[in-house]
Amino acid sequence: FQIDGTIVAPDEPANWDPKLARLWLDFSKLNGVIFLGNGVIDGSGSKWWAASCKKNKSNQALTIDSSTGVKVTGITIKNSQQMNFVITRCNSVRISNVLVSSPGDSPNTDGIHITESTNVVLQDSKIGTGDDCVSIVNGSSNIKMKRLYCGPGHGISIGSLGKDNSTDIVTKVVLDTALLRETTNGLRIKTWQTAAVEISQIMYRNISGTSKSPKAMKFACSDTVPCSNIVLSNVNLEGKDGTVETYCNSAQGFGYGVVHPSIDCLTSHDKDYTSTSDIIEVSEATFQEIVHTEL
Repeated sequence: FQIDGTIVAPDEPANWDPKLARLWLDFSKLNGVIFLGNGVIDGSGSKWWAASCKKNKSNQALTIDSSTGVKVTGITIKNSQQMNFVITRCNSVRISNVLVSSPGDSPNTDGIHITESTNVVLQDSKIGTGDDCVSIVNGSSNIKMKRLYCGPGHGISIGSLGKDNSTDIVTKVVLDTALLRETTNGLRIKTWQTAAVEISQIMYRNISGTSKSPKAMKFACSDTVPCSNIVLSNVNLEGKDGTVETYCNSAQGFGYGVVHPSIDCLTSHDKDYTSTSDIIEVSEATFQEIVHTEL
């Protein structure tokens, strides 16, 4: 699919059929498809935002569902009625050089939302929204993000997970090289119900920027199954107005290199290793395994 012009959604909510699912452009069961071009997908979402998407669920601009071997490059997605770009039930997806743009005060306009998907690469993209720049939720694994710009927005999040006591699992996620500017939050793992969520092998490295919230990093994990192997390397998040901190609930992991704010709240189970260098070696091996996931 080559998109070089502008695709514009109807801007009047009353013109939408209320019986239709809350999807605008929905692609399903694709295999080996490329979306490319310099075009724009414009969701014309301002009237939905005025009516508050938080109460009235509305359309997602672009959804790719139940697909394999999909590449998306070059396009712009903006002003979605709700989530801008959703990847759901997919395997082997590569997204690069994409611009996602919605106003900072637009509600629930997640930039890129990944759910029930594996082997997803997101790189060299700029995302500014009124919600999470990237949100990764249940059933997702082997997610690699590299060279991202996030802002405005709520930061980069795993979650929310565990709503209505559901059992949610997210594993093998890497965020490597990101700049967060004027985001409400920084790096987050979010849960509704902390007894039903399992999260492991999460790496953040080469991250810098600012957080408006005092909690620049927040790892709210399961009381029953703690987050394990959260690794941070060369992370520096400053506060826009004052000091910042890291919040942890039942989270295990460690950092090396510069990590600010401090992650002292992470519990480290390093007794199985002879030294910190051994832990780093193991974590780097895990990281490389994710990086080289075949697409």
